[in-house]
Amino acid sequence: MSESTNEELYRRVTQRAFSQGDLNVIDEAVSPDFKEHEPLPGGRTGRDGLKDVVGMMRTAFPDLKVRIDDTFESGGQLCGRATFMGTNTGSFMGNPPTGKRVEWEAIDIVSSRDGRIAEHWGQMDLLGLFAQLGLMQMPMAA
Repeated sequence: MSESTNEELYRRVTQRAFSQGDLNVIDEAVSPDFKEHEPLPGGRTGRDGLKDVVGMMRTAFPDLKVRIDDTFESGGQLCGRATFMGTNTGSFMGNPPTGKRVEWEAIDIVSSRDGRIAEHWGQMDLLGLFAQLGLMQMPMAA
């Protein structure tokens, strides 16, 4: 699969699902046997699990927008760095809404097969997100 196709898939799923709440794009652009290497604890797997993540994020941050900052491809995998932005007006991970506008980064690695995203690995800055929401206090610098 070409780099432009991998990047197009990543951008399409990220923008339509997370920024617009369009879950149909997951059925269109994600493989039926999708493997998520960063599932929600105790959550569903596969495409349904991805839909759950999008639903959780858009419930907590209904105005959620994602900006893709960088992408590059190596060894058939695409790596993307994205910035998520939104206002916490819904429950998030069992915590009541804070009303705070937040911004956090994530790193995603995706591999594709047969024109669809087949696997995802990712890391989100949950520590920074929780600190911005006031759900935890960052340690003071020495």
